[in-house]
Amino acid sequence: MSEERVRAALDAAGIDYTISRHGPVKSLAEAAAVRGVEPRQIVKTIVVRRGDGDYLFALVPGDRTISWAKLRALLGVGRLSMPDADVAFEATGYERGTITPFGSLTPWPVFVDESIAGQEISLGGGAHDVAVTLLANDAIKALGATVADIT
Repeated sequence: MSEERVRAALDAAGIDYTISRHGPVKSLAEAAAVRGVEPRQIVKTIVVRRGDGDYLFALVPGDRTISWAKLRALLGVGRLSMPDADVAFEATGYERGTITPFGSLTPWPVFVDESIAGQEISLGGGAHDVAVTLLANDAIKALGATVADIT
């Protein structure tokens, strides 16, 4: 299953992590509470379409939103979009709400908002109600991520 792909990718990268499971949550604040982290530590993995069959991951803290203008400027492109759920699944192998760059079917480039560097973060774990808690710097290094102001 998808959760196993996440674990395998994290283990292969030599990253220390913790898996947590919880029931359905209705808000970011509720998710943070059940995971024992602050809302800013929950990091959303957003699949961004750069072109036909060309995607990237944007990792954004839960208390912020992506700045499309900043991301376009960073990438030097005039247009970006979010694919629908079916296309995101095809590109990553993960359902929306479970997406993580770890174990994605294709290792798309990763862009991380600079505000999460140095923090402990909680990412989607590849399955609903599953989260992975790890150090952002470990994730950044393992993913070869670009760190920039994208929120």
